[in-house]
Amino acid sequence: MARYDAYKSTDSLWFNEVPVHWKNGRVKDFVDINALAKVPTDLNDDDLVEFVPMTNVNEDLGEIKQFNFVPINDVSSGYTKFRNGDVIFAKITPCMENGNCAIVSGLSHNIGFGSTEFMVFRTSSKLTQKYLHYFLYNELFRRNAEPFMKGTAGQKRISSHYMATHYFALPPLDEQKAIAAYLDTKTTQIDRKIDMLTQKVTQYSKLKQSLINETVTRGLDKTVVMKDSGIEWIGEVPEHWRSLRIHDCAVPTKNKNIGLQNKNLLSLSYGKIKKRNFNTSFGLLPASFETYQIVNNGNIILRLTDLQNDKKSLRVGLVTQKGIITSAYLCLKFKNWIDPVFSYYLLHLYDISKVFYWYGGGLRSTMKFDDIKVLPFLVPPLLEQKAIATYLNTKTSHIDSIVETINAQIEKLKDLRKTLINDVVTGKIKVV
Repeated sequence: MARYDAYKSTDSLWFNEVPVHWKNGRVKDFVDINALAKVPTDLNDDDLVEFVPMTNVNEDLGEIKQFNFVPINDVSSGYTKFRNGDVIFAKITPCMENGNCAIVSGLSHNIGFGSTEFMVFRTSSKLTQKYLHYFLYNELFRRNAEPFMKGTAGQKRISSHYMATHYFALPPLDEQKAIAAYLDTKTTQIDRKIDMLTQKVTQYSKLKQSLINETVTRGLDKTVVMKDSGIEWIGEVPEHWRSLRIHDCAVPTKNKNIGLQNKNLLSLSYGKIKKRNFNTSFGLLPASFETYQIVNNGNIILRLTDLQNDKKSLRVGLVTQKGIITSAYLCLKFKNWIDPVFSYYLLHLYDISKVFYWYGGGLRSTMKFDDIKVLPFLVPPLLEQKAIATYLNTKTSHIDSIVETINAQIEKLKDLRKTLINDVVTGKIKVV
């Protein structure tokens, strides 16, 4: 794309030139930071006003997803106040880095309240809200602000002083409006493409789960005689299949890694058992891996912790290599007449169907083997189990490959969006 005719140097740490006709300054020269907003005197204590917790800001789009409505008396003190046209910007980690930044609009009384971790920016007549928003939302701006955050881990904040004194190049007002309009159009086009691809991923994920559900409960031969399984959430199963309990088919194991016999560190992530770096300091690693348990190829791992709070994570994984994993997880060894891959797919079905929460009674944070030992377990003949496992491996791998390709396209579009915003608000490319 075209560049401007002439540029001048800046004293910014992350972009070294801007168009020569843009006005040099600091953010504070064009913006009132942490601007005050007065509560209208005609509001009663029980009148409802808009409230914005940090989670209500869409970090992918840089906009407020929705308002919570609360009595003004509940939020009139101790919270951040803002009004229509203000730009709110998260100052705390990781929200600042993630892009929790939005223009406020639609306040019914021209007064709103939000998290104390928001800074409020109010533009002068020389600066449009949309241009300021794109500048603050720019990932390179946030990435370069990160080293200047202060505080303890998990509670680091960017200071008002840093924001106020940050270099800011101001285009003429008409050019700001044209830049914002251009970015609105281009980012909307990109977002639509991302949304379409995301919908495809969702549909493929549903197809995969439906395929697993149908195959591990109905089998591959659709002509066999069916019978009632006696399990409400499974329905009919092939007549020749047995219905046992999980304690009939598997035993829990807990082989401690005494003396660091094994250093092949594994973890359960998104329903997959993954290899980790034994020597890394990243993540929550214990001082000694002797407390970990040794697991073997074919074992099934269940994470039956934090059941009350976490209803989304996948809790079942299949071990494909000998290694060690946290002893907080339940390790199951299935008997030799149970194919481990089939058992994984069946328990994965239970996982996505949230069956484990039923056995926890909805009250427990953690469960043990005794809590799930009477869990129904479908048992086809071993050869049929293996055929089902092979079929599902082939089909799900194909779906996973398609999803991986789509996700790569989504990431490219997200990168394009970020690059476009940065290049336009810093004057690298000319759009007017």
